[in-house]
Amino acid sequence: MAEEKDEVQADSSEPLKKKSNKMLLIIIIVLTVVLGAGGFVGYKLMASKGTEEESAHDKAEKKKQSAIFPLDPFVLNLGDHGRYLKVSIQFEVTDESMNEFVKSKTPMLRDTIITLVSSKSLSSISSPEGKFQLKDEVLFRANQIMGLEKDIFKNLYFTEFVMQ
Repeated sequence: MAEEKDEVQADSSEPLKKKSNKMLLIIIIVLTVVLGAGGFVGYKLMASKGTEEESAHDKAEKKKQSAIFPLDPFVLNLGDHGRYLKVSIQFEVTDESMNEFVKSKTPMLRDTIITLVSSKSLSSISSPEGKFQLKDEVLFRANQIMGLEKDIFKNLYFTEFVMQ
């Protein structure tokens, strides 16, 4: 009889183990889904706050749009005897409100460009690399002339470049 009771208890504990294993598995799956959904929602909320901040930053940047500041064309003697260069330059100003300040510094800007470019030889500025180097030098000196801590000019563009 004692053996029969042990067998009955063993038989009844197997369904309990199967039931508890199924219940444990269901609980784990539900917790995983709930935690995953919570993490996803949290991520989306944090990401949307970041885009709101970025869009506010973009709006502020649009207010400070860059502007193009053209200079009158230059006709210069190059370092080589009998060689000339006609060049038109336009500067990209980082902030449109700086146009008046740049306009007041135009004579100094033109003087620096004339001094720099007229010291160059035809061979040094005829190659694409030479033009890029000239661009970098003019941009660097132009920002130095302005005398501010941050650069006023982002870039410069040669809109006309004729050598003879």
